[in-house]
Amino acid sequence: MNNTAVVIKAGKEQMDIPLIHRFLDQDSYWAKGISYELVENSLSGSFCMGAFIDDRQVGFGRLITDYHTFGWLADVFVLPEHRGKGISRQLLAFLLEQPWAKRLRRIMLNTLDAHGLYRQYQFENLHNPQLLMEIYRPDVHLQQELV
Repeated sequence: MNNTAVVIKAGKEQMDIPLIHRFLDQDSYWAKGISYELVENSLSGSFCMGAFIDDRQVGFGRLITDYHTFGWLADVFVLPEHRGKGISRQLLAFLLEQPWAKRLRRIMLNTLDAHGLYRQYQFENLHNPQLLMEIYRPDVHLQQELV
């Protein structure tokens, strides 16, 4: 790859789903072992965005959203060989500049190690964590699909 500019594209149809699946399945700390079908189906209910260099996808993120009040940022990654070049910042800026995203009342995410990155985009620790509850099943994607 030459030193070509990063292009951000949106929409599931623009995404390299095999690449996204491979990263989530093999390299992520949050979705190891996830099936291709589950990844593909999850993209259908999300605003997908990808970073591309020379038409090859090098980064990804998705916002699970109703486009009016709430969004959950998930599966954000940049391939290891492209990290440290500001690509994740470009993805976040692209997302937060969407007119509908500016109107969302709350955008949330989980992260193990990228707090500094997200704080640059006004993400903060929870205001009132005592108000939030969860059902936490981190390995449910490894169980057989229930029909």
